[in-house]
Amino acid sequence: MLPVDLDAFWAKDEEAHKDNCFNPAAQQVALGIRMSGECVFAELNEEGEQWGHTPRERRMELNKRYNDISEKIVGKRLLQEYFPTKEELFPGIKQIGEVFGGRYVYEAGTTWLHGSCQTPAELEAVLDTVDKMNFPEFVLPKNWESEKRRLFEAYGKKPGGFHSVRGPVTLATSIYGVENLMFLYYDEPDLYKRFSDTILKVIMNYIDLMDAESGIVATGFGFYDDNCYLMTPEMYEEFGYPILKAVFEKRSPGPNQKRYQHSDSAMGHLLPLLGKLNLTGTNFGPTLTVDEIRKHLPNARIDGQLAPFTFMNNDQDAIIAEVKRDCEQAINGGYRGLNIATAGSINNGSSIESMRAVMYAIEQYGQYR
Repeated sequence: MLPVDLDAFWAKDEEAHKDNCFNPAAQQVALGIRMSGECVFAELNEEGEQWGHTPRERRMELNKRYNDISEKIVGKRLLQEYFPTKEELFPGIKQIGEVFGGRYVYEAGTTWLHGSCQTPAELEAVLDTVDKMNFPEFVLPKNWESEKRRLFEAYGKKPGGFHSVRGPVTLATSIYGVENLMFLYYDEPDLYKRFSDTILKVIMNYIDLMDAESGIVATGFGFYDDNCYLMTPEMYEEFGYPILKAVFEKRSPGPNQKRYQHSDSAMGHLLPLLGKLNLTGTNFGPTLTVDEIRKHLPNARIDGQLAPFTFMNNDQDAIIAEVKRDCEQAINGGYRGLNIATAGSINNGSSIESMRAVMYAIEQYGQYR
């Protein structure tokens, strides 16, 4: 294995994560990789579906075995080892895709959102239904009040707030179709705007509802919007940007509060617009560089920019080269806020030794002067 001083590394990493990874006293670039439950199957040579359901007891057993290995290789137990029983969990609420008439279907090893409309007339009918909807009655399950009372009395648990959502463009393309949404911009501009306005209204309804149910006015918000890269800046400025702007103004008005955007896509053409939102966290696709992102987003923690497929291929030389590139851009540019992570998801097949290779590269090339 590559040489890494594990004790020294993790002590420095703790400091590196302070102040959203902008700690001026940090000695090294932060490490954002903590692997994922998807990785246990290849690491342990076990059968399983990385995005599918794994029974609770088996999941806990797999994660414990995985952690026994990770503790030896990287010095930490990385994955959750206890999962609550069904009796400890709140019943699920309806997801945002369901509000717009979509269906979540498990197929081909993962869950997909199937759309509900394909023509402007059908979309109008969907939006009319949403406008007339009794939102709490639709979203909350019938046994919500009794379960909320039972969980508080038995475990002291309260419902959580609404902190993140599938991004507006990804949601809209799932509900209405990619090409349909793009043509809508040109053919039906008023309906295009109405679709955006309705998505914003629904997100605000979720925020207000879950604040009321939890009894806490939460702060911070994140969007997960891979498909927004499909839009031109002009399209996005009319559709996605107003939603993010309004939600951040409501949920994250403070300078250091979470304003996060994950879009592991080729996002370069939208960076100037996203820069106007003063994001405090990003996770963009591997076609972007640390320097490009920092140019437009001076206050954002950059979770990246190691390509997920480089990490999954477990080519240590390639991993080290990409981490070296990112660290040198941050250090030579004189800025903090880099959190070395994959520019997208960590997939099954990514090994713990690859994580150690990232740690080695940070020790060698990610030390602040």
